[in-house]
Amino acid sequence: MSAQTKPLPVPSIEELLETFDLMDDWEDRYRYLIDLGGRLPPMPEACKTAETKVEGCTSQVWMVMQDSDNGKIYFLADSDAHIVRGLIAILFAIYQGQPIESAADIDIEGYFEQLGLSGHISPNRRNGFFAMVGRLKQLSSSRR
Repeated sequence: MSAQTKPLPVPSIEELLETFDLMDDWEDRYRYLIDLGGRLPPMPEACKTAETKVEGCTSQVWMVMQDSDNGKIYFLADSDAHIVRGLIAILFAIYQGQPIESAADIDIEGYFEQLGLSGHISPNRRNGFFAMVGRLKQLSSSRR
């Protein structure tokens, strides 16, 4: 990618649900997850610290909230694993720009099921995904 090329935006959760529904093969879905991870906004290396690391993930995952004066969730996250970066993109599609007060009310289990991830993601990745959700909710609640 050239320095002037911006990555594609992460699709909305509605678009993700539709795209996943259209794909019959899980190999295609895994490739799509990897592609989604490449769409994440870059996280500065200086933000990847022990304090920002998400505990409970087998892979290394870092997450920080971005400053927001409008009461909405804006975060950056990154991982050293391609599939996990795709899972972060799913969280990005679900949470980014949502009101902080609604973070606890989002049916993340429902989205996880609708996307078909429960039957195709390893238990370690599932645990890591929900560790990221917990961290995101924790960071959001500290912004109230």
